[in-house]
Amino acid sequence: MALWQGRSRRKPTGGRLPHSRGKRRAEMGREPHLTTLGEEKRRHVRIRGGHVRSRVLATNVANVTDPKTGTTERAAIKTVVENPANIHYVRRNFITKGAVIDTDKGRARVTSRPGQDGAINAILL
Repeated sequence: MALWQGRSRRKPTGGRLPHSRGKRRAEMGREPHLTTLGEEKRRHVRIRGGHVRSRVLATNVANVTDPKTGTTERAAIKTVVENPANIHYVRRNFITKGAVIDTDKGRARVTSRPGQDGAINAILL
């Protein structure tokens, strides 16, 4: 089933809005895919305008930036330590933006959206 991202048919107060038109293909969305910890796995998705977006389904490496030196290096991800999006994501090792991951370099916060950007970028804490 598709995800519809159009305007609601109800007002914030609960009253109904006048129905002027139906749904449009441009208002359609996709189910979110949460990136997990594991062997590298990607999926390419066609988006509006014929462009292609790379989704990370699973990965075990991240691009970690050290804010003191400004250098960025690839580091292996050990585990997910904290995830403010959902407390249960930690147990299942889901990686989303804002998640704190434990890497070879130390703990880092994810700054990218892996399901949309196609990479995991993080900054050391």
